[in-house]
Amino acid sequence: MPTYEYKREDGTTFEIMQKMSEPALTTCPTTGQKVRRVISGGGGVVYKGDGWYVTDYKDGGRKSGSTPSAETSKKGSTENKTESSKVDATKEAKS
Repeated sequence: MPTYEYKREDGTTFEIMQKMSEPALTTCPTTGQKVRRVISGGGGVVYKGDGWYVTDYKDGGRKSGSTPSAETSKKGSTENKTESSKVDATKEAKS
């Protein structure tokens, strides 16, 4: 449940935990003064620990086969170069 901040007529503020589905308060539950909801900064995001790791994910990290590895990409580009050099060599031999 979120915590909402309210400001009383006399300028004092208080916080109260309410469901999001509940309507905003119009009077203070302790003093009976008219109140209005104040927009507050909230809690924000808090990161604790050393960082994120592959083991932090429920499925154990990236699924195999989802993206090609760097080695596969390098291997494929090397194969293309050797094949093109073979074609160039046969062209030179025919000339």
